[in-house]
Amino acid sequence: MNTNLVSQQASAAFVCVTVLVAFLALVWMAQRRLIYFPSASLPSPFDVGLADAEPITFRTSDGLQLGAWFIAGSGSAPRPTILVFNGNAGNRAYRAPLAASLRRHGLHVLLTDYRGYGGNPGAPSEHGLAADAQAALGYLLGRPDVDRARIVYFGESLGAAVAVRLAVEHTPAGLILRSPFTSLTDIGRHHYPLLPVGLLLRDRFASIDRAHRIQSPVLVIAGDRDQVVPIAHTRRLFAAVVAPKTFVELSGAGHNDYELLAGSDTIESIVRFVRPL
Repeated sequence: MNTNLVSQQASAAFVCVTVLVAFLALVWMAQRRLIYFPSASLPSPFDVGLADAEPITFRTSDGLQLGAWFIAGSGSAPRPTILVFNGNAGNRAYRAPLAASLRRHGLHVLLTDYRGYGGNPGAPSEHGLAADAQAALGYLLGRPDVDRARIVYFGESLGAAVAVRLAVEHTPAGLILRSPFTSLTDIGRHHYPLLPVGLLLRDRFASIDRAHRIQSPVLVIAGDRDQVVPIAHTRRLFAAVVAPKTFVELSGAGHNDYELLAGSDTIESIVRFVRPL
């Protein structure tokens, strides 16, 4: 074989490997920007239809002061309290319709924001979000108007993984998972099949590894047109849960559709689930 040809092929291979390594290194360093999409711009509660919301703060174990809104439910006490963990985008203002709808059914709601979201300090990570969830629960447990035995976790998408982890560590009265996934690794492989996601990911949110340890009743809500978290992933997680469980599938609903945020079927499913707890 021509020596020059071999040399050229070796050089081309070296360039390809170098480019690939550089690309993977870039993905490694920037991956959290591809996972978390916080919005720092936070309107007032009044501007999003929650004029009676109480702005509160709580401190995390690593010293961050996080903001949240407590929305008191109507009706007679004691009332269940819904602790909401958001998905990976926006901030608590985006979940105002959910809180308003639940309040009308007599439920307390705590709309939280993770570190880096809604003007909060810090940068999001799996470990950080777990600390934020612990702090939010600690705040609720200290409120005299909250029944400690009737706190329900609600997790949306990425927030479902946050809620699952907290539920394993601190059992709630109930656990509601909206569009949950098995693990972020599985979702990454689905959307980026050519990348070695299993090797690259720092934050894995492996709910499937914790599902069998959940002890509280579980409600799972998912849309059959979800292009972000395919419903097959949600069904796999649901199958792994051994606690009493209910699956609600919304026909025609996509991941970011209003029906999954605060549509009538979603709200009615939540209220039916919560009332007997």
